[in-house]
Amino acid sequence: MSHPFTAPTAQVRVDHHSAVHLAAETAREVARGCELPGALPDQAAVIASELATNLNKHASDGTVYVQPLPLGHGVEILAADRGPGMQDPERCLADGYTTTGTLGVGLGAVSRMATHFSLRSADGPEPGTWVCARLAPPGERRPEWQGVGSVCLPAEGEEECGDARAIVDTDSGRTAVVLDGLGHGRLAAEAAQAALRTFHAEPDRPLPEVLAWMNRALRHTRGAAVGLLRLHPDRADYCGIGNIRALALSPGGVSHRLTGQPGVVGWGMPTPRVHGFPLPRGATAVLHSDGVDARWALDPPPFVLRLPPPLLSAALAHGHRRVRDDATVLAARSPLRLP
Repeated sequence: MSHPFTAPTAQVRVDHHSAVHLAAETAREVARGCELPGALPDQAAVIASELATNLNKHASDGTVYVQPLPLGHGVEILAADRGPGMQDPERCLADGYTTTGTLGVGLGAVSRMATHFSLRSADGPEPGTWVCARLAPPGERRPEWQGVGSVCLPAEGEEECGDARAIVDTDSGRTAVVLDGLGHGRLAAEAAQAALRTFHAEPDRPLPEVLAWMNRALRHTRGAAVGLLRLHPDRADYCGIGNIRALALSPGGVSHRLTGQPGVVGWGMPTPRVHGFPLPRGATAVLHSDGVDARWALDPPPFVLRLPPPLLSAALAHGHRRVRDDATVLAARSPLRLP
């Protein structure tokens, strides 16, 4: 079976109370597609329903995002909005707390039901709240998988996504790829998926070799921009062709900004070069396509720099996406150990 993470992220804009039911059904469908056993698909639906209900009651410009886990076997349900933010998130998680006269058990129930749960909120000049709830079977709960997050969205009005992404753990290191097929729509998606299949065939090869294999595989497509990132315990290697950006984030700021070499994978690709940079423990490496406005990294708010990878991906995709283009963010931390 192909990895379900190859599909773009399902999204449900919560601009009406009817979106609550749609979010629940979307989460149930994605969980079934991940072949989650027993009651887990129904639990995914409950989680999505609670998060969408919270957005409908309290937030502006809220969206629920649903997808398979980037690593491991399970489903991830994200919620993101543009405010007004929570002044006391811990209090909002307590059963019985409410600002609208309802029972107020939604977020507390979600945090108990989820295998992994995280929430961050910011008020002030750039308010917002970001929630990640993950459901996984008992044998798929390795803590190092929590250091990865991603969101991949098609251009507005398109059914197919010309972007793709993947991340795998091998003996060579934790290796991530973000792909952007030229243009958008079906032909861009074909190019991105061809590159993705090549990546999954031998992801532990040296990064320039992976790009060379992709270049051969994409010769009869419209081509793609490709960014490859390999994470080691204390550093990262980046190798890219085209406008895929790589950055290193820590609570102190953005320490590295890299862009791929000019060119197109599949069409006269230049000889790839590898650029290494330090990635201290706790720092986050980010790959994103040009469907995410690069200006977010010029002076990001301190709370953005502290977000864990799943919430960081949601915040960047939700807050800085160019809706007329496919948009992908992948954020990851180096694992303390590999298989």
